[in-house]
Amino acid sequence: MKIFLDTANLDEIRKGVEWGIVDGVTTNPSLIAKEGRPIEEQIRRIADLVDGDISAEVVATGAEEMMREARQLAAIHPNVVVKVPLTREGIQATTALSKEGIRVNVTLCFSPAQALLAAKAGAYIVSPFVGRLDDVGHTGVDSIRDITQIYRNYGFKTQVLAASLRSPTHVIAAALAGAQIATMPFRVLEMLFNHPLTDKGLEQFLKDWAKVFQQTPVNV
Repeated sequence: MKIFLDTANLDEIRKGVEWGIVDGVTTNPSLIAKEGRPIEEQIRRIADLVDGDISAEVVATGAEEMMREARQLAAIHPNVVVKVPLTREGIQATTALSKEGIRVNVTLCFSPAQALLAAKAGAYIVSPFVGRLDDVGHTGVDSIRDITQIYRNYGFKTQVLAASLRSPTHVIAAALAGAQIATMPFRVLEMLFNHPLTDKGLEQFLKDWAKVFQQTPVNV
């Protein structure tokens, strides 16, 4: 499973890349706005840090306007994947853009039925939202599992990107459900490292090492 960071913050992306575990980045207008730079400049800066897919989202709502904006975003850098919402207009735009060779991430997906439409339209990626489904009383990861099964049934090439992941539990559940990609905030990525037994074990190893080292003469 590929790990993407859901951020436009360069410091967070740089740190994830230094760890060697970040495969790409997803952004949205809210995340870009937080960084205070024009989207073109910020996407180029991100592309300088990570050699992988970078999702940049349209803000238009009509199909023609989405396509026009999508072409502009795709021209920023070869790694850009254009995000469009899973609406009727968005699916229409996805169908046209995919025929032009522009890779599309269909976002705001909340059901397997919607995901089926995205795949039919030629989406490169579909983004089901796990946490937001949990918020309204559904089990978000069930949607991931159903979508991956449908795609296997018919040989769809669309990748399933598990979005709105809020905890390590969400990440593991998405991996078990077969998502090809998981995108998460930096804080969730950091949490994947954490386990009290790792900390306890390392502390004990260092104590044992220090004890032996202090008792053993060092020949100079």
